[in-house]
Amino acid sequence: MAAAVTAAVSVPTTKSSPLPARTCFISSERISFQKTCLYTRNVATVGKVGPIRAQVTTEAPAKVEKISKKDDEGVVVNKYRPKEPYVGRCLLNTKITGDDAPGETWHMVFSTEGEVPYREGQSIGVIADGVDKNGKPHKLRLYSIASSALGDFGDSKTVSLCVKRLVYTNDQGEIVKGVCSNFLCDLKPGAEVKITGPVGKEMLMPKDPNATVVMLATGTGIAPFRSFLWKMFFEKHDDYKFNGLAWLFLGVPTSSSLLYKEEFEKMKEKAPENFRLDFAVSREQTNEKGEKMYIQTRMAQYAEELWELLKKDNTYVYMCGLRGMEKGIDDIMTSLAERDGLVWADYKKQLKKAEQWNVEVY
Repeated sequence: MAAAVTAAVSVPTTKSSPLPARTCFISSERISFQKTCLYTRNVATVGKVGPIRAQVTTEAPAKVEKISKKDDEGVVVNKYRPKEPYVGRCLLNTKITGDDAPGETWHMVFSTEGEVPYREGQSIGVIADGVDKNGKPHKLRLYSIASSALGDFGDSKTVSLCVKRLVYTNDQGEIVKGVCSNFLCDLKPGAEVKITGPVGKEMLMPKDPNATVVMLATGTGIAPFRSFLWKMFFEKHDDYKFNGLAWLFLGVPTSSSLLYKEEFEKMKEKAPENFRLDFAVSREQTNEKGEKMYIQTRMAQYAEELWELLKKDNTYVYMCGLRGMEKGIDDIMTSLAERDGLVWADYKKQLKKAEQWNVEVY
């Protein structure tokens, strides 16, 4: 649709008649727009006044749509919202940490009947039953999905979570229990659960089945990587076969806190050339300097190899878990980047822009 804009211009002239008005026509289309301004001026030539018509055209550059390197085609977000959540049922709820572990972590499976179509790396929201101290429904809490898109039962009709029970003592010496985590960890099979989402695109897997995927997790931050690894090594897909390298670093306080350890060891046996597995158990392991083995301490043992991988455009790093690990990893990379005359903060920005550095911490 064209819109006309008219402006009258007054300038001194030997003639008593006014100059013609300047008129600009602007037209827009779906993809690009073109602005065309037509203007007419009186010009005196050899005692005659002749019209000169000039056309000036300015065309905006077509917008280039960015093509993601991640598996984002057809991904669904926010199908279910807090006011109208999906109501599933708990099918399974099992504690997966030892009795002597510092805290409980549970693996749970909910029915979705295929109505919550999520992708590996996404999250769902859970609304705990009951009301808060103001008598209002509890706000949702987001949890990374711990199962592949096919689900633990392989029928695309379930979703799984990995949840740590939050219990702590406040400054007044009172024991405080996290509302949603305790609600989830106490669920019995058959109980209803209100689900929202799915949400998130930051942690989606790369499209390239030949990529190097480095996964850095602390505690329940393992959830999205379990979903990755199930798709890579435990499932058969007609349109997907992973031929690259998956390298998992998992940091926990004690060996009794190692999550899905047996699953990951089976994957390593199944695909020793494609899967590398490193644990960092901070209260039981130390490095050669006697320092506690945090995830960044374990990574430092492979610093040179990891840095060389980061120089390749088909290496993707994913980090999920406690925010504190991010600084330790940055410290390692800073010294390695300096050797090559690079500033790590700037290089990390480039990696993020290329979707090769992906972080979800809390």
